[in-house]
Amino acid sequence: MTAMSRRLAPVLMALGGLLGPGALPAATPEPPPEVRAELPEARQRGTATLRFVGLHVYDARSFSAAPIEGDGSEQPLAIELRYARTLAGARIAQRSIDEMRRIGAFTEAQAERWLRAMTQLFPDVTAGTRLTGIQHPGRSARFYLDGRPLGQIDDPDFVRLFFGIWLSPRSSEPALRARLVGATP
Repeated sequence: MTAMSRRLAPVLMALGGLLGPGALPAATPEPPPEVRAELPEARQRGTATLRFVGLHVYDARSFSAAPIEGDGSEQPLAIELRYARTLAGARIAQRSIDEMRRIGAFTEAQAERWLRAMTQLFPDVTAGTRLTGIQHPGRSARFYLDGRPLGQIDDPDFVRLFFGIWLSPRSSEPALRARLVGATP
């Protein structure tokens, strides 16, 4: 241990104590294992934090082999969310449907089918839970919980609209979108 690190150690430990038990570990720019397995050429393209009424909801990262263009719907990519708080999986699924409606039109039958599928796939989350979605354009969206497979939804319309929540120019969070596509530092 260097003299500098010995001096910084108590400060870092104190800061860790201030963050509390729900503090999130820092993510590396490396793609998580599930992304490396499905998209071996992918690299991190952007990071962002979602806050709602000042409350930290999640940290997001995007991964793709090439820079994300437009709404990203034509390229394989991944979005990773590391949650900062407890949320019910059913609530995440419903909010996803609400946000997908902002991106594009779909029938009530599609909404019911997608909500049912997401409710079955998405677990309740707590601080530190990591959900990853991997887009295979025009085919499927695969989902992982902390690197373990949850399942997939095979529907091109779902895939485009679901990932559009974060990447579409019609996203409800344009600043978050800009950071995820790498348009802002």
